[in-house]
Order: sequence, then structure tokens, then C-alpha cells
Amino acid sequence: MTISMAAQLVDWDQIDTVLLDMDGTLLDLHFDNFFWLEHLPKRYAEIHKVDFATATQRLTENIKQYEGTLQWYCLEFWSRQMDVDIRSLKVEIKHKIQIRPHVKEFLSRLRKHHKKCLLVTNAHPQSLSLKLEVTEIDKDLDIIISSHEFNQPKEAQEFWHALQAREHFDPERTLFIDDTARILQSAQTFGIRHLIGIHQPDSQKARTMDAFPAIHHFDEIMPPA
Repeated sequence: MTISMAAQLVDWDQIDTVLLDMDGTLLDLHFDNFFWLEHLPKRYAEIHKVDFATATQRLTENIKQYEGTLQWYCLEFWSRQMDVDIRSLKVEIKHKIQIRPHVKEFLSRLRKHHKKCLLVTNAHPQSLSLKLEVTEIDKDLDIIISSHEFNQPKEAQEFWHALQAREHFDPERTLFIDDTARILQSAQTFGIRHLIGIHQPDSQKARTMDAFPAIHHFDEIMPPA
């Protein structure tokens, strides 16, 4: 999609509130994929004295069954399940936490256009605090909400009803950007009108999103200077 075509995805005059996912949207998903697929199995193998293949199999089988639930995103849950300190292991590779291209300028433009800008993430508070500490993106956001506050993931309609009750946004005048199709579908079911996906949330892995209009980077929908 060309920038001129992508720009047609958003009529900023029709938007009051912007809801933004974090991992894979504002931040490069490579950190998370590297952690769960490579670093955690390696450190789990070292801690529990098993080989890497055994560690990977145990973790994969355990994690897969909770996909899309709040537990899937809960660091405390996985620390107990795996008998390791997940946050401490994440700190070991925090240098891999990176902001995606054009994010800072995009957030700055939203502020200049007086758009209410919310981070809405499934990230557990322990993970969220680490990423905000490293990136400081919270300085450019009005409100930060983890789905753990509502005890429901963004995949659930209960999350959106709780968010709307707290923030009183108009779904018809709200833009939501996320890298996960099932979460965009949940937002659409709730009634959020403007939805955009992310084509390549992990900078190291090619992927396109076909289920919703999508962008590669925020310069494609940048509000005017």
C-alpha cells in the first residue's frame, strides 16, 4: 500500500480518541518473540537442568493451551507454572526492547491535534512497567491501561465495555490500532468504527494482515503537521 492510499484509511476530522496496542504496534514484537521462543527456553533449560529441546517442548505445550486468555499474558502465572522469575529473565534482554519506526512522531502529532491517546494492552503490569522504563513512551500518552485491570483480555467483550464505562469514548469516533486480528475483531464486534492492523509487528519476521486494513508504519497515516 502506498502512503497516499494508506492515508485514506483515516479521516482525522472523524477521530477524537485513538486506542493503541503496545507490543507489535508501538513496540517491535521481536523482543517478545525472541524472549518466549529463544531466551526463555534457554534459561529454563539452564535453571531446571534439561536440554533445550525438552525445555522448548514443555514451554510450547504449556503456553499454547492458554492462548487468547488473560493467563496467556500473565507473568505471575507463568512464573509459577515454570518455576522461574519471568520478569527478571526479561530484564536480561531488555536492550532488545525497541520502539517501532515513526511512533514518536505519530504520538507527538496526535497530541498537537488534541486527540485523546490511550495505550490499551494485554501486557501484564510487570512487563508493561519494564517496557515503559526502557522506552518512556508513556510521556507521549494520555492514559495507559492494562487489560489485567479489568480481569479480561482485549479478546473479550467485557474488556471493551469496562474500558468504555471508564473512559466514555465514542466508538463511532474512535480509532483502534493493533497487530492481532482476533483483537481487532473483538473491537469491531463492540462497535469501534475505525480499525487498522499492522503488517509486520516483528521487524525480523515477514507477515501481512489481510483481515483488516493495515499499515507497515505510522508514517502512512501520520496526521498533518
